[in-house]
Formats: sequence, structure tokens, C-alpha cells
Amino acid sequence: MSKVGIVMGSDSDMPVMEKAAEVLDELGIDYEMRIISAHREPDIFYDYAKSAEEAGIKVIIAGAGKAAHLPGMCAAIFPMPVIGIPMKTSDLGGVDSLYSIVQMPSGVPVATVAIGGGTNAGILAAKILATGDEDLLERLKAYIEEQKEQVMAKDAKLQKTGWKDYQ
Repeated sequence: MSKVGIVMGSDSDMPVMEKAAEVLDELGIDYEMRIISAHREPDIFYDYAKSAEEAGIKVIIAGAGKAAHLPGMCAAIFPMPVIGIPMKTSDLGGVDSLYSIVQMPSGVPVATVAIGGGTNAGILAAKILATGDEDLLERLKAYIEEQKEQVMAKDAKLQKTGWKDYQ
């Protein structure tokens, strides 16, 4: 049973949404990934959002660009957390998407990550799920420690080689 639903309005969003999936894979979290357009197939979108809870989804990660209605519409229908990922756009660089997602009306919150922030969306979904799952919490702590160690290793290399020879 999938615990996270990853939805996007277009396959052009896949490179960003894959980053969320990679984090979930690394942490051993089940998910499903769908391409669903709130504008082009509203009936299919509505059925997905309405049935997600019954299907075992605990968090939805929704990526969208431009008008970016997908995350907000998920939050309007799905009773549990929704994380919005604004997509970078050619017109306004993603600021249009960011504003559309972050400016939800009172009562319909969407947690919003940075433009193109697929990795952080995956981590945030894991943190939400970890509040009720001790095993996941331990895996998440190990993931965070691994990130720390990677940065420390890079710094040690820089200290050893200097910035001119750092590669």
C-alpha cells in the first residue's frame, strides 16, 4: 500500500518529481506516481484525490507549473498533508507557480517547497510520516547524518587541497 502519492500535471515535471521519488526509495517509503491534469482531465483528477485516503495515501506531493492548481486542488479534496512543488517556468521562472501554490486561502493549506524542490518535498513527506513510525524516524536520522558526513568530507578535502586544486 502506497503511503505517498506523487502527482504531476505533465511529464515535463518528471525530472523534479523523480527527486522526491529517489528520496522515498532511499528511505524505504512506498509511493505511487501519476500524471494527472487538474485542468485537462478534472474528472480523473477528482477521482484520484477523492479516493487517495481510502487507497492508503498519507501525504500527497503535487508538482505544478504556471497556474499551478494541482497542489491546491489536492488540498481542497484530500484531508491529509499536501506538499506543493512549484515548477520552474519559461515565462516567469517559476515565481508564478510559487505564488499560485503558497497563496492558498485560509483552511486549505499546502506545504510548499522551493521552485524545483523535489528532494525537499520527499524529505518533508518522510518527516511527516516519521511522526508515527519509529523505524522510519531512525532511517531518516541516518539519512540526515549521511548528508552531514558528506559535507564534512568535502570540507576535509578542501582543507587538504585548497580551493585551487579542489575538484
